[in-house]
Amino acid sequence: MRYLVLTDIHANLEALGACLAEATWRGYDRALVLGDLVGYGADPNAVIARIQALNPVAIVRGNHDRVACGLEQAEGFNAVAKAAVQWTLGVLTPAHRDWLASLPQGPTMVDDAIEICHGSPFDEDAYIFDELDAVHALKASVRALCLFGHTHCPAVFQLSEGKFDDLRAAGEADTPVPLREAAKYLVNPGSVGQPRDGDPRAAYAIADTGARRVELFRIEYAVNDAQAKVLKAGLPEVLAQRLGVGR
Repeated sequence: MRYLVLTDIHANLEALGACLAEATWRGYDRALVLGDLVGYGADPNAVIARIQALNPVAIVRGNHDRVACGLEQAEGFNAVAKAAVQWTLGVLTPAHRDWLASLPQGPTMVDDAIEICHGSPFDEDAYIFDELDAVHALKASVRALCLFGHTHCPAVFQLSEGKFDDLRAAGEADTPVPLREAAKYLVNPGSVGQPRDGDPRAAYAIADTGARRVELFRIEYAVNDAQAKVLKAGLPEVLAQRLGVGR
């Protein structure tokens, strides 16, 4: 099975469209969505419609999804994120708000090999950046491969025979990450619509259970169009600027 892995789309229709077009060319069977479909970007309704059309085999909610549909207040959000999510709440259709509210909390077991979450398998809002959090997450996961998002930065962590490895070099774009027997992996494909690693290209992954590997990809998209939409919508200007620098 070849799973298309998408996370942190953040209402960026141009980035999502580019990822879907390239992934279709590469070939995949079903989609996995790791949360934060909305927030920051100018196309929340269109992005939700595209994801619904994919009929993902598994999907979990993100923190922006929860706030944008009214399940929670924007406590803990900075001023820019709060302004964007409040704007999103106002423009979402009632049907899309209800659909977001119905998304499950991770982690979700996809099959015998894969589980997905937004932040981590032990806390849907936890950020995994350092070794301590990664080891905690690897030990908390119950499948050999745990796919996560939330940080907006690609990452690959491995735990094998009690030894932890940060495989960031192996996780570079267009470099397959082999999945060894008897090892556990924690993989973040990076953000589709709001990269934060200094690379403005959209990010996605394909997890191939048959070939026992995860492929991470980056792709150019119409950043200028996405930026223009953000400004036209009256969203904070910094959200448009971020898209150009990947920060």
